[in-house]
Amino acid sequence: MVISASEATEVLKHPSNYKMLLDLTIAIPVKNEEVNLPGCLDSIGKDFVKKVVIIDSGSTDNTKTIAKQYNVEIVDFEWDGKFPKKRNWYLRNHTPVTKWVLFLDADEYLTPEFKSELVSVLKKDDKVGYWLNYTIYFLGQKLKGGYPLKKLALFQVNAGEYEKIDEDRWSNLDMEIHEHPIITGPLGVINAKIDHRDFRGLAHYIEKHNEYAFWEAERFTKTIADHSKLEMLTWKQRLKYRLIKSVFLGPAYFFGSFILLGGFRDGARGFVFAILKMSYFTQIYCKLRESDSVVKL
Repeated sequence: MVISASEATEVLKHPSNYKMLLDLTIAIPVKNEEVNLPGCLDSIGKDFVKKVVIIDSGSTDNTKTIAKQYNVEIVDFEWDGKFPKKRNWYLRNHTPVTKWVLFLDADEYLTPEFKSELVSVLKKDDKVGYWLNYTIYFLGQKLKGGYPLKKLALFQVNAGEYEKIDEDRWSNLDMEIHEHPIITGPLGVINAKIDHRDFRGLAHYIEKHNEYAFWEAERFTKTIADHSKLEMLTWKQRLKYRLIKSVFLGPAYFFGSFILLGGFRDGARGFVFAILKMSYFTQIYCKLRESDSVVKL
């Protein structure tokens, strides 16, 4: 039976009227997320899904205390520097007993509109995975323009896992960041958005993107040496890798984000956001050039 959007909304307002919780596990990988986690868990709410799991990488703040207060399951993860990382490790070693799994970051907050559409699409049961859409908040406000954020983060358990990248501790990133799930079967899209709001500040944002840039540079170097891995890339990844060794990739991103996709509508915030993203891609270029210089020596 397929329920309408209005019926799904009523389920959210009165969960007791819904005989079964969604056959879904929401898995939240964390490390030192005491600032973001309460809002994330509040947005999920009670009596909505069958299970919420925190996958913790040795947090030293109050993350695990907060998780216990919300009475959600906690799984401890210690990375050995190789494959699998956190999400794939969880899928392989703590395989959810539910039909569906949704990987949610601690700085991502389910909106009522998303939850309503989620109830509706899962009842249809005609897809094995869904691309999700996200709003982006920067300097305290939602961005109106810029590149859209989409992730394939909701799929049926055993329909696939995140792409395998053989890593020998290139960085301290113990969780899949830019790896995409490889899913077998038809995919759909949930149009209602999840709010992406990180309250850890600009310093954390810049620090993380420096780590991401190093990881991207290392991955690019390893990937181009193995043509079989190139065939598994999405079209966006292929395009990025064609341009990644060009100093113009950063400026091209800025032009696309701020001018073509309306980042200018956000004024100074949109300008700064596009500048920081341009800097990120320029960092990748510089790290690749630096690596080339070392090899030549």
